[in-house]
Amino acid sequence: MTATRALALGVWQADVTRSTASFEVGNLGRKTHGTVPVTAGTVEIGTDGTLLAAHGTLDLGAIDTGNTKRDQDLRKPGLLDLDRHPSMTFTATSARTTGDGWQVTGTLAARGTETVLDGTVALSSEDGQVVMTATARLDRRTLGIRAPGFLIGRYVDITVTAVITHSA
Repeated sequence: MTATRALALGVWQADVTRSTASFEVGNLGRKTHGTVPVTAGTVEIGTDGTLLAAHGTLDLGAIDTGNTKRDQDLRKPGLLDLDRHPSMTFTATSARTTGDGWQVTGTLAARGTETVLDGTVALSSEDGQVVMTATARLDRRTLGIRAPGFLIGRYVDITVTAVITHSA
């Protein structure tokens, strides 16, 4: 039985208190890591374990790279423009079932624009809880973030780990 068949039909909600989003991007020749709070997340599962819908929201306004100056720089209009657009959302537009989850394509919205984003979602069980781990690689240029490549790497690797529970 695949992991996706283990999910019951219906809507599953992310427990935002036990869910995290992290990222990694090149910065001045090194890797910079950061975290962003997950503020919402839902997945809807069909009768055969197929992913019918998925949506998630991150609070970019609370981005934390461990460097206060860098976090303030990311707020600027040329970068994430966080004063005008503090959230990032993802909505799946298609999904294909794999052995332990899905290959997903969807729309990522941030800084007032949208881009197509492909990723994978894996399901696992930890201490009796269902954990969903989504990974994707974002080309920051597709969101209009322009900066020299030596300052900020072109690609941002994103991982969202969410504990999900079935809605009654």
